[in-house]
Amino acid sequence: MFKSIRHGLFAALAGFTLLICVCYTGLALIVAYVTEDMLIDRLMAREAAAIEARVRQGGGTGVDEGWIHAYRDLSALPPAVRAEAAAGRQRAEVFAGGGRHYHLRTLDLPGASAGAPRRLYLVADAGPLLVVSAVVRDIGAVLLAVALGLTGLALLLAWWLSRRLVSPLLALADAVRGLKPGDAVAFDASRRRDEIGYLAERLGTALSELHAALAREHAFTRDAGHELRTRLTVMRNTLAGAQPDKYAVAQLRTQVDAMAGTVDVLFALARAEHVAGETFDLRASIEDALLKLLDTQALDGEQLALDLPDRLPVSGNRHLAMLLIENCLGNALFHGGPGTRLALSFADGVLAIANSVDPARHRATQGFLHGQNLLRRAAAAMDWDLRFEAGAASYRVELVPLRPR
Repeated sequence: MFKSIRHGLFAALAGFTLLICVCYTGLALIVAYVTEDMLIDRLMAREAAAIEARVRQGGGTGVDEGWIHAYRDLSALPPAVRAEAAAGRQRAEVFAGGGRHYHLRTLDLPGASAGAPRRLYLVADAGPLLVVSAVVRDIGAVLLAVALGLTGLALLLAWWLSRRLVSPLLALADAVRGLKPGDAVAFDASRRRDEIGYLAERLGTALSELHAALAREHAFTRDAGHELRTRLTVMRNTLAGAQPDKYAVAQLRTQVDAMAGTVDVLFALARAEHVAGETFDLRASIEDALLKLLDTQALDGEQLALDLPDRLPVSGNRHLAMLLIENCLGNALFHGGPGTRLALSFADGVLAIANSVDPARHRATQGFLHGQNLLRRAAAAMDWDLRFEAGAASYRVELVPLRPR
């Protein structure tokens, strides 16, 4: 088991290099020996053809090559060759002891009388012609040294290649290993224009999304703990009264509704990066939110003033934008009181939600300043801008949605 991918790659390259060296060395030896035997066989075939031509012309059966001998009698053959000829072999290659190497070719020549051919045995003593064995014997040490040197060079090249190929992965592994929670994710390998660069880019994206998910989880826990506890505290204080009056009951109902809206916003923010954006009509969302308020009698139509275009296309998340508008309108009605006047207008890319405030009215508490932070996070999740302007007799919320390109 290798402890590093570099060691594993070097072992694979080294093993492949040694395998190639051994296979090609064996193949070279086989080709040399086969070529040597084919050459001897071709020379014997040429000599046999010359003998047959002379016999047809009435000549003798003498041979021209001194290393080839012609035998008419089977018993005159060398012992190692005699067994092959007696077995009826027409051609044979015989390895004898002491480094002797014979080639046998049997010829049937026309005889003196018809139907009685003469058999002639050509035997070549190929030992003096074996070049490969002589080369191995004479310069075998030099060839071995050269082979070992080339093998060592190939192993060195394999080590260099394994180091060069794996070094970007090792650098990426070191960068990931040294990454701490909260650090900016930026890998140098992501600039490479190959698979390692793609891997580094995707890994950086995945880690960034993981850090963002952890940040959203932390923010969700913080917001849920603060907002829900605030609502529950107000509800407990209201219920602690011996005889809750009509105002206290209304306050309790408002807090319950606000808690439900807060839970919706928190969960929407927790999954904001997993909700696809789209282009939609913001005016339709505003009208839906106002109709809900009119149905619940939380808003009187005479208290409402609208100055909006017929269509208001924006880019964002329809569900999150609806929750944002509903919470802004709910906050305006809650803080403004029963007689508040609500005005919605859109100009120069800014949606303004303004409500009147009665300075003499007792101020109710709903979420403290942390509620504004929650609304800002909801707007930032869609790349929208949100601003608050508090005055003595009015309160104004300015929402700058992202317009489609």
